[in-house]
Amino acid sequence: MTDQAPDADPDIPGKPTSASRTTLSHIMTHNDTNLLGTVHGGVIMKLVDDAAGAVAGRHSGGPAVTASMDEMVFLEPVRVGDLVHVKSQVNWTGRTSMEIGVRVLAERWNESAPATQVGSAYLVFAAVDADGKPRRVPQVVPETDRDRRRNQEAQIRRTHRLARRRAIRELREKRAAEGFED
Repeated sequence: MTDQAPDADPDIPGKPTSASRTTLSHIMTHNDTNLLGTVHGGVIMKLVDDAAGAVAGRHSGGPAVTASMDEMVFLEPVRVGDLVHVKSQVNWTGRTSMEIGVRVLAERWNESAPATQVGSAYLVFAAVDADGKPRRVPQVVPETDRDRRRNQEAQIRRTHRLARRRAIRELREKRAAEGFED
């Protein structure tokens, strides 16, 4: 009996969560600000995508592309001079896709106070080959209770993503059958 997911490829050994966990750190400057003088959300989103992409590439052993950003939450503003840490890990894997969880922390560059969580996100990446076609990924092997919880939560998010996609497709097909053009 194994703990591998039903769609796991037995020829590709699973990888523990810790094998690809990554932290990207960046100090925020005036070039990163919006009109309010705080760091632009798009700058944070790029750091999130960069860190998640590094994790996806490490876990899959090659190129991976962003398929979706499931959720991006901004909890606190980030300021010029903040040292931002973007912590990422694989939460769940399918045949060719992976959900990457990301936590964004910020601390003043010149203070010794602990970092504060300022955001979080969930992204889905698809592993691709040299021709841009999907390729199999190793299953993630959760190592801790927290990893197992994150894996279970990721499966719930996946179920919701698929249900939402299916409901939208069915609505569009129904509208098209009724003669509506979108």
